Amino acid sequence: MSVPQELILTIDLGTSGPKVSVFDAKAQLIDYEFEETPLLLVGDDGREQRPSDWISAIRHCYNVIRQRGKFDPQNIIALNITTQWSGTVAVDERGDPLMNAMIWMDSRGAKQAQKLMHGPIRIDGYGIGKALKWVRITGGGPSPSGKDSISHILYIQKKLPEIYKKTYKFLEPKDYLNLYFTGKFAASYDSITVHWLTDNRDINNVRYSEELLRISGVDVAKLPDLVPTNSLLGTIKKELAEEFGLRDDLKVISGTPDTHSAAVGSGAVKDFEPHLYIGTSSWLICHTPWKKTDLFHNMGCIPSGIPGKYMLVNEQETTGACLNFIKNNVFYHEDDLSVEKAPKDFYKRLDVVASKAPAGSNGVIFTPWLNGERSPVDDHYARGGFHNLSLNSNRTHMIRSVFEGIACNNRWLLSFAEKLCGKKFDFIHFIGGGANSEVWSQILADVMDRPVKQMKQPLNANSRGAALLALMSLGKLKVEEIPAITEVNKVYQPNPENRKLYDDLFTHYVKIYETNKALYKEWNK
Repeated sequence: MSVPQELILTIDLGTSGPKVSVFDAKAQLIDYEFEETPLLLVGDDGREQRPSDWISAIRHCYNVIRQRGKFDPQNIIALNITTQWSGTVAVDERGDPLMNAMIWMDSRGAKQAQKLMHGPIRIDGYGIGKALKWVRITGGGPSPSGKDSISHILYIQKKLPEIYKKTYKFLEPKDYLNLYFTGKFAASYDSITVHWLTDNRDINNVRYSEELLRISGVDVAKLPDLVPTNSLLGTIKKELAEEFGLRDDLKVISGTPDTHSAAVGSGAVKDFEPHLYIGTSSWLICHTPWKKTDLFHNMGCIPSGIPGKYMLVNEQETTGACLNFIKNNVFYHEDDLSVEKAPKDFYKRLDVVASKAPAGSNGVIFTPWLNGERSPVDDHYARGGFHNLSLNSNRTHMIRSVFEGIACNNRWLLSFAEKLCGKKFDFIHFIGGGANSEVWSQILADVMDRPVKQMKQPLNANSRGAALLALMSLGKLKVEEIPAITEVNKVYQPNPENRKLYDDLFTHYVKIYETNKALYKEWNK
């Protein structure tokens, strides 16, 4: 009699919506389904989503893959959730949301963050004394942009006092979903980090800092209990197990933010092996054996999804979102010029067009700061644009310049990431939706002057990472075994013929920001 196959269920809640997946015991994908959820724009700075939309979409996705019949739900032994990070869900004692979730793009708490971090001697918006205190304890600190969880909480405290008063716990999106499935109000050492209220100096004993709680004025009673990274949180609620056809002893792992799960799912799990993720936003991340911080370029080392490890983190605000922007706001915006809707293969067509344009886009440069920037400059006022257009420019050049501009931003970030790590990265693992593009993979290799490893099934890296972490948590996999089961699709080598061209392009790219940053602030303050 054959032994039933043990399976892992994962939920990956991104900004665009949740993906529900099932993996086998070797973290090989069996089936998945995705459903989009709306982004709600509130004024100029508010970015919200409805938690009820997340739950509805998750239910729909699970039911779809269950009905396809590629797996037996009774063989699922664990659930692990990974989600967008730096979001805030205010819930009451029953776990019901009191308002929409403020997500990572929401900057309404900027004034509160700036007031919190104000000091007599300031650099890049930080009071030096407070910044050094925060960095020493946490590895980072509240961003003046107001997009961190602590800024959301302070905004609610100041501007929505009735909501603050009624709030039982402020939860990250991941921790809200864990609450939904287990009934437990908890956060893991890794997910709580961007509240910037935990002492992260002992990676195996992260705890709330009484000193930072006092300075910030946040009530610790409104924060969730802390559990270790990648630990067993509990079992699924019996009513949900029955509804979903799952076993009632199904284990729920504590979960992790998407940046952390992607770092594992990329296969780059050794120290100083970086991966580049390009989705709506992007990041360039690697694991490290120690905690360091580069406050001036908004990056630092914080608890990773692998127990006992730190991880260099940073974030670029809009990368893949720039392609969505030109699709929805330029080519297929609904107005009197509209004659058709965007084709389903729009992004594949972009690849074809970009591949036909010359390297350097005939001198056109695109800057991708459509929602400000976080790394390598923390500048809420910066804005994107096309530069150096002439009568000889056309949309072929403009399309390729978007790919190249985002690559330049990543090269900019790479220079500071390598400096903090004290070594040159030998290669870069590439994941996320952007990694489906061959032309983008080659552009990144050329612009960044590093070999780019395009990973197989790059869109599933977050979910795969969640599955791998679940297997580790259950003692069925060791971290050193991960590279062997995460496959590379193709390696792109830098083209030496484009070296000088892209070096010059990058120099001009950085000068555009340095020359215009004061103007951006004047325009957008």
